[in-house]
Amino acid sequence: MPKTIRNEFNKKLSYESLMQAHKLSKKGKGYRKEIILFNLKQEEYIIWLYGRLKDGTYKHSGYTTFYVTEPKLRKIEKSIYLDRIVHRWVVDNFLEPYFVPTFISTSYACLKKRGMHKACIDVQNAMIHLERTWKKYYILKMDIRKYFQNINKDILYQILVRKIQDNKLLWLLREIIYSNEGKTGLAIGNYTSQMFANIYLNELDQYIKHVLHCRYYFRYLDDSIIMFQNKEEAKQNLEEIKKFLLDNLELELNEKTQIFKNAQGVNFCGYKINPHRLKIRDKGKRKLKKKIKELKYKIKIGELNNKQAKQYLCGHFGYIKYANIKNLTQKLFEI
Repeated sequence: MPKTIRNEFNKKLSYESLMQAHKLSKKGKGYRKEIILFNLKQEEYIIWLYGRLKDGTYKHSGYTTFYVTEPKLRKIEKSIYLDRIVHRWVVDNFLEPYFVPTFISTSYACLKKRGMHKACIDVQNAMIHLERTWKKYYILKMDIRKYFQNINKDILYQILVRKIQDNKLLWLLREIIYSNEGKTGLAIGNYTSQMFANIYLNELDQYIKHVLHCRYYFRYLDDSIIMFQNKEEAKQNLEEIKKFLLDNLELELNEKTQIFKNAQGVNFCGYKINPHRLKIRDKGKRKLKKKIKELKYKIKIGELNNKQAKQYLCGHFGYIKYANIKNLTQKLFEI
């Protein structure tokens, strides 16, 4: 695949590719009112969308804003469904095939076969290896301050321009990137935002791997760790990383950033990781126990049956199956 995207917009744009984006966008959400209404006239809507993209008159609509509290308070900006089809089409046809192959292998989150579980297993394997070779070492754990809210849209656009020389595609990307207010901040809720966030921090990944030559570096979106043989090396690299983030991406690390000994293990992607055990963090255990208690009560009063309760726990099953918590599992999942 060529390194630069040239004259691909019109080649990729078709009724069929937009319909495929619609089918993928509605997957698992067919019961929602907006999807049901769209399906009633899906051919007409797709033809209309095709025409607007073809002649360059497409305009990104506004957002419906709401807040979620788990895992922490976040502002979510939800696009109308027609725009979500465009987001999917852009990611599947341009951002994923052209940008993801340039990512380092230890970048995770929102990437196929590179989710939180693979991230944790790769970190644990590195810890096993370093325990044999270095015995004692230090871990630098970094977290970026309000990452999505502080992504500079102009810098992001210039990063994209380096790889894209297709004016129609750049026009569409501008429509999406600048669709919400402010010079900084991507709309959390857009399918494109996840990929843009990875593309933005790929600049940091390349710097850490190829300029600082840090071998044991792992990043899950804005949360990352690096393993060093001694504390002085960790401190020196931390200062270089802070400077790069501020000068090139206008980002800062938050107060969670710290350097500590490997004997402590590391919290990463919701797990407490050490070379011999992968445990759920205390916060995760508390949430799990609370959910189980609520479901048991609903079963007791007849609001749910066992099968329905288990459906609510599907995400938790995926979360705990990689952890070493046999006793906890037996205790909690009596239902």
